[in-house]
Parts: sequence; C-alpha cells; structure tokens
Amino acid sequence: MKYIEPKVDSPSFTCPNCGVLSQQIWSVDNWYFAGVNSGHPNELKTGHCAHCKKHTLWIKEKMFYPETGNAPFPNIEMPENVKKLYLEAASITTKSPRGAAALLRLAMQILCKELGQKGENINTDIKELVKKGLPEIVQQSLDIVRVTGNDAVHPGQIDTDDNEVVYKLFELINVIIEYMIALPKKVSGLYAALPKDKLDGIEKRDK
Repeated sequence: MKYIEPKVDSPSFTCPNCGVLSQQIWSVDNWYFAGVNSGHPNELKTGHCAHCKKHTLWIKEKMFYPETGNAPFPNIEMPENVKKLYLEAASITTKSPRGAAALLRLAMQILCKELGQKGENINTDIKELVKKGLPEIVQQSLDIVRVTGNDAVHPGQIDTDDNEVVYKLFELINVIIEYMIALPKKVSGLYAALPKDKLDGIEKRDK
C-alpha cells in the first residue's frame, strides 16, 4: 500500500500508530503559555484515526505524538540492528532532524555490512557494491543518505535542520531494503517453487 505522509489537517494519511491509510478526524484547541509568543495562542490539534482509534498530537504543523512522527514504518525485511537505529532516528526527528540524519547514515553503514561489506568506510562499501552490479537507483539512494548524513555531522550545503529533507532519507532507507533484501527474497522464493523439470530446463538453457 502506498505511504501517504501525515500532515496536519489532512483528511487522510498513513497512520503512524497502525500503518493503515485511513481517514483522520480533527479537533482543535488553543493553549496560552505565560511569556511565550507574547500571550498569543499555540494552536494544538489532535487527529483521530478512523481505523485504530488512536490519535496524533500536533502543535501548529509539527507532530509531537507518536514519537515516530512522519517517518514511514520500517520495511518488514529491515535487519533488527538497522531497524533499531531507524526507529531511534524517527523518535528524534521533530526535535533534532540533524541528529536523525546522522543516525540514518550510521544505520546505512551497518546495512552495508549486512550486505557483505566491511562496514568501515561507507564510500568504499558503495563502490564495492557497484562493482558487484548494484542497481543505479540503489547506488543513488545510498549516496543521498551518505552525503546528507555527512552534512549533518560536518555542516555543508545541505539543510539537515529541515524536517522535509530528513524524512526523505527514511523513504530511501526503505527503498534500499526493498531492492537489496525484500525483492530478492520474494523472487528467490517464487523461483524455488517452480516445478523441478522447469528449473532443470532453465539450468540446461543457461549452460
């Protein structure tokens, strides 16, 4: 199912609580904080998911609950050690998008190790994967996360304080997992299920 990013006042999006694309019912209130914004209200909104009945909490355009914010659910085939960093990054994105970008870069470095590389130098790992036939779309995704994550640690020209920039990295991590782990697993399972005589014929043809 297509992922629709949660946005305040949107009539429907992929719920960060249940992961289902569902209708959102909104309610609004205004809080007044002494000494904050000269007494002007900070608009507080809650979105209620029609599917799971759980809610999201927003102040203006930012989601503050649940902690994972607008980050998409991790791909079901994501290795546990990568997922741990992915979810940690998701939990701090609203407060520190720069910190989240750095964590996602680290997650990708660990992912490269899961893909058979040394996991010591991410640039070298990508180079070796390219030599082994890494699809261009995956190479580009890896390099986007690498370069953006580097800028989070050593500020350059990419605005890693921008939530929108960082949220794209979550999507790219899932793209990498889909191409490198999930898709090969699906195809190999279907291929192995072919009748033996058909598999023998394919092997004979390729020889």
